[in-house]
Amino acid sequence: MVSRKSITIAALSTVVEWYDFTLYIYFATVLSRVFFGGGEASLIAALGGFAVAYLMRPVGAVFFGHIGDRKGRQPMLLLSMAVMSVAMLLTALLPTEAQIGPAAAWLLIFLRCVMGFSVGGEYTGVVAYLLEGARPGRRGLIASLAAASSEIGALLAVGVSALTVSALSAEQLESWGWRIPFLVGALLAGSVWIARSTMEESPDFERQKAEGSVPRNPLGHALVVQRGGVLRAFAISALGSITYYVGITYVPAFLTTAGALSEADSLWLSTIAAVAVILVTPFIGLLSDKVGRKPVLVALGLGSAVLPITMFSFMASGSFGSALLGAVVLAGVAGGVSAVGAAATAEQFTGEGRVSGLAFGATGATVIFGGFTPYLAQLLIGATGSPAVPGIMIAAVALGVLPVFLWMRETAPPRIGPQSATIA
Repeated sequence: MVSRKSITIAALSTVVEWYDFTLYIYFATVLSRVFFGGGEASLIAALGGFAVAYLMRPVGAVFFGHIGDRKGRQPMLLLSMAVMSVAMLLTALLPTEAQIGPAAAWLLIFLRCVMGFSVGGEYTGVVAYLLEGARPGRRGLIASLAAASSEIGALLAVGVSALTVSALSAEQLESWGWRIPFLVGALLAGSVWIARSTMEESPDFERQKAEGSVPRNPLGHALVVQRGGVLRAFAISALGSITYYVGITYVPAFLTTAGALSEADSLWLSTIAAVAVILVTPFIGLLSDKVGRKPVLVALGLGSAVLPITMFSFMASGSFGSALLGAVVLAGVAGGVSAVGAAATAEQFTGEGRVSGLAFGATGATVIFGGFTPYLAQLLIGATGSPAVPGIMIAAVALGVLPVFLWMRETAPPRIGPQSATIA
């Protein structure tokens, strides 16, 4: 176990990570005008930039995962946050399309790729650190704090976006106001880097050093020795990714382009949904400690197969009440999957090669079912005219991964007697 101070720093640092990364998609309609010229095609281009940046996530995850498994969890987390801080600051200082033309969009996408690279090592590293530093009987709750804190980051991102859009005129927003949220992110990231420098090293990594069991090739170790864990982590993360990125972060763009709500109203509604996620997450993490990871995952998989299609149809109706209901229900489902998924994915691996295994399995799924899905959802809605398409996408993934959840073994430590993790 590590100290409460180190656990707190690790858990809360995902606030900044997810603020920085999700800010782009919450601000997508504004950035489409500032960097891509405005209009429907520009929003598609902006969402495409978000998707392209996701291609760098597995690259970053493998790079930082190797550092985490070879040199320690703390050096990995310090380096990834340093890269993120610089990328956010440079984004805030970028020239716009009105100033330098199409080159502005390319520079923005490049910096998003740098962000994707750094985020690749962030979440998996924090989850591994929390799992390894927590008391066995509370691993679900403690690991879920990474998901809860990331939702606080997303809440902060959508809240700052909503405040900025509401407080400024369109001219002020497109001239200089869009820079404010990114400057806030750069300052927060720098502060987290300082806090992380005081963290203890993971006790599991210290054990590996003492035993001489640190793998020379962590990724190879995970793929050869723990390949089943990689596949299960992929399945869990696939559902977590699509429920989060389609069911939460895509919602403001969906509501705006569907004509259901104004840009400002859709951002405020997403702020309410983010609060719902924060409230749900620790309870689901604690529930998974009490009843196990498997039954919670199965229940959430069934909910993801049934609810999203109806919820997206509600949100497109034009009623604020219907939109709020749909957004909160979707947010609750996504928050639940993220909460139990944090511990469940990490528990698929032994300490040796854990971060690299998570990097390849969980982050690989996030690339496919996270970054590209808002872009694909927008394209399919345009092609079909059906607002239910995003819900159908979520349901299809849920049905695909349910068999994996049903067949996987329980990984939560037993609640009686000596508590030690069981690796499936």
